[in-house]
Parts: sequence; C-alpha cells; structure tokens
Amino acid sequence: MAPQFRSYVWDPVLILSQIVLMQAVYYSSLGLWLALVDSLLRSSPSLDQIFSYEILGFSTPPGRVSMMAFVLNALTCAVGLLYFVRRGKQCLDFTVTIHFFHLLGCWIYNSRFPTALTWWLIHTVCTALMAVIGEYLCMRTELKDIPLNAVPKSNV
Repeated sequence: MAPQFRSYVWDPVLILSQIVLMQAVYYSSLGLWLALVDSLLRSSPSLDQIFSYEILGFSTPPGRVSMMAFVLNALTCAVGLLYFVRRGKQCLDFTVTIHFFHLLGCWIYNSRFPTALTWWLIHTVCTALMAVIGEYLCMRTELKDIPLNAVPKSNV
C-alpha cells in the first residue's frame, strides 16, 4: 500500500492530551482576560466570574465585563486550536468538548444546572465564534501550497 499524504491514525493519547491542553488554554486565557478587564475597572477578581451563571448579564457592569472576557477568550482559544489541534475538521469537536466540560464545571460549582438565558446565549455565541474562527485559521494553513521542488535544479 502506498503511503498517503497526511493519513489519519487513531491515537487516543494524542486526542486526550489535546483535550487537556485546550481546556488549560481555555481557563488560563479566560483568567488572563478577566484579570486584565478587572484591573482596568478596578474590581476584584472572583471565581464566580468564570463559573457562576448568575453573574453574566447585560444589566450589571460585572456581567458585561465577564461577557466581554468570554468573547475575547473565544478568539484566543481559536488561535489555540490553530497551534494545538491543527485540523479544521476537528475544531468543532474540540470546541464543543471544551464548552461541555465548562458546562459540567458550572453545574458542579453552582450545584444546579444553568438556567439563565444569558449564560446559554453567551456560550452559544462563544462556541460558534471559536469553532468558525478556529476552523478558518486551520483551513488557511491546511490549504497552503506544498513545495514540490525543495532542492534547486542543476543544469546538466
């Protein structure tokens, strides 16, 4: 059998490590965005900004700040998908996995299932942004020309 270009091999260790890495990218970049925005507004950082679904909302300044940090985090994580996943076909899978684990974390933190409409709205928007932008970035790198002549021709 002839070797195929970029053949896909089932590697569960790679997939699990990518999930863990992307989850770490998600929470570390969200923490950085929240710290940056909190320092600009001189408010105190809290774990509620990440996991509490009651804080997200359009009516309060901390709610708007947290929503802005989540949107900026989606853009940051899209770049993380480019560097750590590198496959456009897998961007949606990893994005949904990240947000599913975040849903579980919010459920455990609050001891009840998130019911706030703004929480679902912001996470739906962030999931769509992260998946679409991540896939776009990955597809741009996948579609680059492959150089066929790596060695210059010699005139004989």
